[in-house]
Amino acid sequence: MTIQMNPRLLYIPVLYIDTNLINARQKLPTVNQLEKWFKDEVILINLPSTAYGEALAGNNAMRTRKANQQIYTLTTSYDPLYSKVESALFPEGAHNDNQRNDVKIVCDAAKNVAILVTGDGGSKTQPGGILGNRDKLRNVVRILSPDEAVAFVREKIRERDEFNKQIAEQFGYELPPWTGLD
Repeated sequence: MTIQMNPRLLYIPVLYIDTNLINARQKLPTVNQLEKWFKDEVILINLPSTAYGEALAGNNAMRTRKANQQIYTLTTSYDPLYSKVESALFPEGAHNDNQRNDVKIVCDAAKNVAILVTGDGGSKTQPGGILGNRDKLRNVVRILSPDEAVAFVREKIRERDEFNKQIAEQFGYELPPWTGLD
């Protein structure tokens, strides 16, 4: 029996990036790190179609270019989860397009068993929003801030590299050249 080392690509769900993390100007260090791991084929990143549409609105060329670099998925407001997510985020109901888009983005991540990474809410200035209500949705979808997403991926990288080191030591294999570099 031969035991294989783990590949560079982590065995974790796809990370869905919310519109507020498009990072067209590359000024968000945690998102820059996530994008580097994506480029290095350590993680997978997608963009919900609703976030893609929001990114294209306003005719910002940098943001449009950045959004067009992403794979995006389709979202529907007819998903059975829609009303559950809507009532968790907006107990009075979603009253405008921005609120309805938030609901669709959360539903899309849930439907695709992805981890939603967002900067929406959960702060002193914006206590609600998606992050501020994620406990209500913990059985539906995993929602992380950019900092939490980076910490999560770093832990998974550490676990992958430790596993590979153990296998290399026990079976005399060479470690992959990317070990310790991610």
